[in-house]
This record gives sequence, C-alpha cells and structure tokens, in this order.
Amino acid sequence: MASDQQMIKIVGDQFCVPYTMQLVVKRKVESFSNVHYDVFDTTGNSLLQVDGGVWNSKKKRVIKDPAGFPVITLRKKALSWKKQWQIYQGESSEKNHFLCSVQRSNALQMKNNLDVYLASSYMEDGPDFHVTGSFTSMSFKVWKGNSVIAEVMHNFTWGTCMGKESFKLKVYPEVDYAFILALTVIMHETDKV
Repeated sequence: MASDQQMIKIVGDQFCVPYTMQLVVKRKVESFSNVHYDVFDTTGNSLLQVDGGVWNSKKKRVIKDPAGFPVITLRKKALSWKKQWQIYQGESSEKNHFLCSVQRSNALQMKNNLDVYLASSYMEDGPDFHVTGSFTSMSFKVWKGNSVIAEVMHNFTWGTCMGKESFKLKVYPEVDYAFILALTVIMHETDKV
C-alpha cells in the first residue's frame, strides 16, 4: 500500500482521488482488427474506454473519457528490443506531449516486469515506477520505490478463451487511475506478444 499521501499525477488531477479506488476493466476483441476495453467503478459508472487495432504494425491504443474525448495515447515503439511503449497526452505523438516511457525490465525475462520512466527524468537515474508480474497469471503490482501504489488482478474465465477478459484494479489514494489503466493495457499487450 502507498505509504505517503503525495499525489501521483501522471495524466491529470481529475484521475486522482483521496480514497482507494476499485475498478473493473473489461477487455473484448471486437473483430480481427479491433480490441476494446471498458473501465467501470464499483457502481457500474463508465470512467474510461480504450480502443486500438490488433493486427497493425504500429500498435496504438487511445484511452478516452466517457464522452469519447482522447485522454492519452499509448504507442508501441517499432523494433524495440525491450518492447517499449510511449505515452502521450491526447492523441499527440509530439515531444512536448510526451508523458512517460514503459518497457520491459529485461529483454530476455520469463516473468513480465516493466520499468516506467517519466518524461521529466527520462532514463536518468533508473525507473520512476516498477511493475512486477507473476509467472502464473496476468496479475501484477505497481511500485513507486518500496511502496505498492496499485494492484491488478486478472480474472480468468472461460470467456478469456473467446477474447473476453476482465481485470480488477485496486488503485491506492492519490494515485492517477488513468496511468494505472495505461500500465494494465501495456502489461497485457506486452505479455501477449
């Protein structure tokens, strides 16, 4: 659990709340060319959506608010040894809208672990956040230093075999839940490839 109450804002203040937030993420492959994620709170309110292509060479996922406006864009860097993704504000890919970079901790790892480098300290003193996965499931934890700031549990069901999956996110107080959703999407995409 996050020990200090310092706000961890990557995407925006509106995605940081003063209490532990429980979210449900539902992923569905809609066709051979599209995958869609829906994010709900525990009362069923839609908070965010993620869209993107499945079989294109430039993997891109756009996280949108319930009205359909782009919040952030996740772009997979082509020919990246550590399967690097970059996160930008809105649908931009310009340097001044760059928020952070996410990549595998080790190119030849068995367990899916990711390192996150914020734009303000890009590749200077080591990662700003670390994501640790499991050998046996798609569940993982997000760390800032020695503190867990979010936990993601993968719910395996028979629907998983048919392109429908769900995740439960536990995001600790003052942690940007849009950022944690982005890490969930990247972790899933990195693990599947």
